[in-house]
Amino acid sequence: MMDSKWLETYQEEIDTFSGKIRDFQEGKIEKKDYKGYSGGMGSYAQRDQMKHMLRLRMPGGRLTLERLKFLADTVERYGVQRMKLTTCETVQLHDLPAEQVPVIMGEAVSFGIICRGGGGDNPRNVMCSPLSGVQQGECFDVAPWAEAVTKYLLSICRDIRMPRKLKIAFSNGVDDSVHSAFRDIGFRANPDGTFSLRIAGGLGAAGHRMGVLVAEAVKPGEVLYYVKAMVDTFCQHGNYENRAKARTRFMQDTLGPDGLKEAFLKNVEAAKAAGGLELTGLEAPAAVDKGGAVLDHPRAIPQKQPGLYAVKYHPIGGMLPVHKPAELYAVLKDIPGAECRVGPDETLYLINLSAAEASKVLSATEDGAVTEFEYSVACIGATVCQQGVRDSQGLLRAAVAAVREAGIPDGALPKVCISGCPSSCAAHQAGVIGFQGGVRLEDKKPQPAFRMFLGGSDALDGARFGEAGAVILEKDIPTLLEELGKAAASAGQSWSQWSEAHREDLEAIVAKYA
Repeated sequence: MMDSKWLETYQEEIDTFSGKIRDFQEGKIEKKDYKGYSGGMGSYAQRDQMKHMLRLRMPGGRLTLERLKFLADTVERYGVQRMKLTTCETVQLHDLPAEQVPVIMGEAVSFGIICRGGGGDNPRNVMCSPLSGVQQGECFDVAPWAEAVTKYLLSICRDIRMPRKLKIAFSNGVDDSVHSAFRDIGFRANPDGTFSLRIAGGLGAAGHRMGVLVAEAVKPGEVLYYVKAMVDTFCQHGNYENRAKARTRFMQDTLGPDGLKEAFLKNVEAAKAAGGLELTGLEAPAAVDKGGAVLDHPRAIPQKQPGLYAVKYHPIGGMLPVHKPAELYAVLKDIPGAECRVGPDETLYLINLSAAEASKVLSATEDGAVTEFEYSVACIGATVCQQGVRDSQGLLRAAVAAVREAGIPDGALPKVCISGCPSSCAAHQAGVIGFQGGVRLEDKKPQPAFRMFLGGSDALDGARFGEAGAVILEKDIPTLLEELGKAAASAGQSWSQWSEAHREDLEAIVAKYA
């Protein structure tokens, strides 16, 4: 939680925002001007401008029991109709009337949820591996550093003006689902207790880049110096004139990777010389030792703590049913150490459960994804988002229905990533199969379509971007996926096996729809 003076100022900002959103509803503020202000408060108007989104940012996706209860109470009190888990480990409330947005924003503060900087040209929600602290094989728990960096960034967010947003991620060294390999700032835990650091990576319509490796043994206590150095480097060398080029990844072009590294490390030394940003005593609470029975279930993940489990729950498309927070809270509220984590693949992880407790949670989450394909990721889409081009949620629902109807076995299709526009909210470039919303001319008329990407990966030490390929009509994509799944299944192979061994067959099937 921030100090009282910071929170007083934040409350004043909420009060000001209350007037701004009212003026926008009354037509006194243009859409573009309003977006420039509201984004910094974590809220945007939707395609229907009488409805609004509010982004509840939570460092590392930590949805504690108190925050879960807040969500449940908010749904009941304000009649929230739509809720979305996001790829930046936040929860978005949708379809809110204007007058509710600042009220909920203010009420969230008591639960450690700060919406300030949730959008706009700000440091965004700091991410970390969703099972950090409980995952088998991890180097160490990185969640405390995500919390510490969040507090630091919020403390300076009013004093800096960056060209655009800044995304930071911490990997615990056993998976890289948070994409530390290609974030603006990506810390990866090492077995010796230090961090490797990559900077100036990212995705987007105007090109994507892997991060530049600038340090291989960052001392944990010095993390904030490196964060400050990146903010300073971005402010010094970022593009303030062209928003399409105003992300850290484009500094690789203007400075060159070596020049960028040199400029960054100079700022690191300057920050260290100024001092005052050392971090000490960062420890996460130990999980309660419950011991006991063994549980074997595809959605139950054994933790590194003996006898404890994490349960994964993936609502299709990341669309969390509005009644679910209350249901989950009722199951979890009396379980010591229980907590939810929002993952970057729009999956909710419920951790620190005994076998018996995990069984209850599994029963409460049977409405979620079952197969690997059903864990697919999709942004909120054009029916809601002002920037959206295509209905990514609608496409995913249609594809899931088609694959279920066809009886495609689990594993024959991978998780796919669907972005509804050239932006990369679903990280389609890093998906095994990715789709980017656009159009295709048919009889000289533009038709809803998606460009297909193949071969991406966010695997630890194996991150790569997929190849952009054919543009497929939206209506044909469910059938295309069904045909691909049938081909792999008929060969008795998983998607990874079949796509590697039958590349020509894969390309021939795609070509039929191109």
